Amino acid sequence: MTARVWIWLLSLSVLWGGSFFFAKVALGELAPLSVVFARVALAAIALNFVLALTVGSLFLRNVPWRSFFAMGLLNNLVPFALIFWGQTQIASGLASILNATTPLFTMVVAHFLTRDERIDAIKLGALTIGIGGVAVLVGPDALAGSHGVLGQLACLGGALSYAFAGVYGRRFKAMGVAPLDAAAGQVTASTMLILPIMQIVDQPWTLPAFPSASVWASLVGLALLSTALAYVLYFRILAAAGATNLLLVTFLIPATAILLGASVLGEHLLPRHFVGMALIGLSLAAIDGRLLSFLHTAK
Repeated sequence: MTARVWIWLLSLSVLWGGSFFFAKVALGELAPLSVVFARVALAAIALNFVLALTVGSLFLRNVPWRSFFAMGLLNNLVPFALIFWGQTQIASGLASILNATTPLFTMVVAHFLTRDERIDAIKLGALTIGIGGVAVLVGPDALAGSHGVLGQLACLGGALSYAFAGVYGRRFKAMGVAPLDAAAGQVTASTMLILPIMQIVDQPWTLPAFPSASVWASLVGLALLSTALAYVLYFRILAAAGATNLLLVTFLIPATAILLGASVLGEHLLPRHFVGMALIGLSLAAIDGRLLSFLHTAK
């Protein structure tokens, strides 16, 4: 990747790392699906407004709505709902660490659904290490069926959905869809998908009529920074560097999420969580290949 793409990647990690913090604050007063709806709806309004002022509205142009709805389901609706619910059970920092398993799932998904990203011996070893890292993260409580384990499994389910989205999203470059169009299209489609589900499940009319100022600020940050701006960067990186390089961002995200969770929310992680993250990081380094190439060259 070029220096510019690395800057995009680091910026995206900060924006998405902040999403775990914003979501945790919003979930203090709102139900998970209501937070999902607010996130994608506000982002859709912002991005469509920008499009209307620049290249023209999506609704007045021939754009691939079917692909937008599929991407919105895989990249927004399913993972947001699972991860936000998971954050009602576990710390935001731990949720971000579990999200770092996305490249591992992507490797498996890409092996079966693509022709150019097959699993070789090195990737198989990396996958084994990564699975070990996940096992350390979840810990022995899984055998006892503790409440927090369900939240961790929900976050892992979100990471799996992101993996399918990363592979599916490769088609937008081939279709000639601009990053801003792709970002606006998927959050617009996600808003349409989540609205009836949110109304049935959350019954928002039963929730507090006027959330606190901190919740409103978190929703705005979640929508405009961690979604609207983040997805413009997401599709730029996807077009420039591919799905595997893009999803390396998930290993950078925990640093921001853990820092905000510890300093503002007073969250604490166990030593095994850091051990698990280190194992996942080692597996990602093996998948990426650059570290192994550097060590081989150094010899």
